[in-house]
Amino acid sequence: MTRRASNMEQGEGEEQGQGQERGQMPARGRLSERGSGTILAAGLGLLVIGLLSAALLLAQAAVQAQRAAAAADLAALAAADAARGLTPGDPCTVAAETAAQNNATLTSCQLPGGGIAEVRTRLLQGSVAGTATGHSRAGPPP
Repeated sequence: MTRRASNMEQGEGEEQGQGQERGQMPARGRLSERGSGTILAAGLGLLVIGLLSAALLLAQAAVQAQRAAAAADLAALAAADAARGLTPGDPCTVAAETAAQNNATLTSCQLPGGGIAEVRTRLLQGSVAGTATGHSRAGPPP
């Protein structure tokens, strides 16, 4: 009997002992870890997508806040000019028109006197984070 034949009789054929050397983990132990890299890559991909989504939501909220603040600033300046008589019209009406031109609504308009106007605006378009509001005060220089 040759050496190869004696090994096959003992059950150490090519199917059972493929690639095994003394001291290595058996093939069935390595099979339990197959696909773990795929799961890890998918998990990391989902984590990256989640972080990018959160960053985009924060960026959108920041842009909306800037737009609301700009609308409030322009409306307050227009109302202050009308309160001082530099432009015709009622100050709060002028402020509402200016806010509308900037895609916002005027939620509050106060004229404490001395040509000072204080306005609050709210954007017409909301975002996932909510609706942005702005507050501004304008008047003559001190």
